[in-house]
Amino acid sequence: MVYLQYGRNILRRSKILNSECVLHHPLFYGGQGVRYRKLEVILTTNIDKLGKAGEVVKVAPGHFRNHLMPKLLAVPNIDKFSYLISEQRKIYQPQEVEEVKVVTKTEEDTMKEYQKAARRLENAKLVLRRFIKIDTELRSPVEKDEIISEVARQLGVHIEPENLQLPSPLSTLGEFEVPLRLPKSLPLPEGKVQWTLDVKIRKK
Repeated sequence: MVYLQYGRNILRRSKILNSECVLHHPLFYGGQGVRYRKLEVILTTNIDKLGKAGEVVKVAPGHFRNHLMPKLLAVPNIDKFSYLISEQRKIYQPQEVEEVKVVTKTEEDTMKEYQKAARRLENAKLVLRRFIKIDTELRSPVEKDEIISEVARQLGVHIEPENLQLPSPLSTLGEFEVPLRLPKSLPLPEGKVQWTLDVKIRKK
C-alpha cells in the first residue's frame, strides 16, 4: 500500500505540472549507454572494409542483429564459436601450393653423374647365385635383363640394355668381365681399354 500511495503522489504531482505522466525505472537511465557499445564478433567470410574470415572485429549491435547474424556472416565472439571457426578453416581453407623450381641439368652435371655411376660399376662386383646342373653348368643361364635388374638392386645404378654388352647368356659358374658401353667422353680407369662390370656366379 505504501508503494501504491507513493505512485499516486507522483501521478498527482505530474498532473499539477501539466506534463506527461511517464514513469521510468531508475536503472533505465543508467543503461542508456549500452546501446552505443560495440560487440565483438568473428567473421565467417571476407567482408569489405570490415575484415577477413576468422578475424575478430567490433560492430554495432544493430548491424550484427539485422545484417550479419541473419546472413551468417558473423557469429558472437565466444569460445565455442571461436573453436568451430578455427577448425572449419583448417578443413576448408585451401592449402598453399609449394612453389617447385625446376632446375635444368647442364651437360656438366649429367657427365658428373655418369662418372659417379661408372666408378661404382668399376669398383663393385655383382654376385649372383645359381643352381647347377652338371659340374659348373648352370641349371638356368643368366640373361641380360637379370644382370640389369641386379645392378639396380645391389649397386643402386640404373643402366639401359644398350649399356651392357652381353653377346650370350652366362651359363657356368665363375667370374666374368662383362663389357659396358658408356659415353666415350668418360675417362677410362688406368690400365683399362674399356669399361667392364665384374660378375661372379656362385653355387646356390
